[in-house]
Amino acid sequence: MMGRKMARRFHDVSGFAGELKHGVVAIGNFDGMHRGHQAVLARATETAASLGAPASVLTFEPHPRTVFRPDEPVFRLTPAPMKARILGQLGFDAVIEHPFSKAFSSQSAQEFVTNILCGHLGVRHVVTGFDFHFGKGREGNPDYLMQAGEQHGFGVTLVDAFSDENGDVVSSSRVREALAAGDVALAAGLLGYRYAVSAEILHGKKLGRTLGYPTANMALPPETALRPGIYAVRFRRANGAVYDGVASFGRRPTVDKDGADLLLETYLFDFAGDLYGETCTVSLVSYLRGEEKFDGLDPLVAQMKTDEAEARAVLETIAPLSPLDAALNFETAT
Repeated sequence: MMGRKMARRFHDVSGFAGELKHGVVAIGNFDGMHRGHQAVLARATETAASLGAPASVLTFEPHPRTVFRPDEPVFRLTPAPMKARILGQLGFDAVIEHPFSKAFSSQSAQEFVTNILCGHLGVRHVVTGFDFHFGKGREGNPDYLMQAGEQHGFGVTLVDAFSDENGDVVSSSRVREALAAGDVALAAGLLGYRYAVSAEILHGKKLGRTLGYPTANMALPPETALRPGIYAVRFRRANGAVYDGVASFGRRPTVDKDGADLLLETYLFDFAGDLYGETCTVSLVSYLRGEEKFDGLDPLVAQMKTDEAEARAVLETIAPLSPLDAALNFETAT
């Protein structure tokens, strides 16, 4: 059963609400919120329900790799707002997005346990993956956490790696590789829901409007490593209304010079209205074709008509992959 629409967000453990303390806390980066993460998170909500305690998640912002390798920013699968939305649907009361820095990473494992877990959060039970490490030099390992729980009086559950139907471990890296290849079906199978991006709708050149295909334009982070091309998509407005559409991700080689910024441009079916300034969400349902450069606007428009027809056919047949996918991509907010 899906929970509330969004978990409460706290940006530091020191601001964590008193009524949510002494609960069950799942700890991890959880970028992707894939089926392996969901296995950890499900154990946390199940434990919280059995104890009659609040369920929260402790995660870290920005992604640790961005801190240690700023010249190689990671392709974030679930930025903080998206993560909070999914956690709410999974039944969590709150998410603490604790600031991650080199100074934070240099604290000892003992300090992490006494100051954060026991001090600020007052944990009753911790749930995390089997390979969770923390503290300076990764000195805090699963055995250390188990011993700390015994010493300080909180329970610990370690969840094993989660494998797919082929016996391969589900990971964020596999999701990223699938998206880079345009294999959105594989990515959705690993995630348990259709991959989505959220961003503000920007003003563009209005060329699509003159061609009969007005688009909602989003500028995604430069590290977004999606395969350029045309996608059948599901589009969700800020008010929760859901529409089908066809989207182009790339640099628009027919109408823009080389080096143009990457844009996600979505044409919504059967929609008329103003979306500028709204933060909307686009979920990728199917990869239709790669990005092409056409010899003029007429062949471009002809191909756009073909893309629209193909996308409509694909979207008429889709069904939810899971209750989470249904909540994110099929249910219109009321």
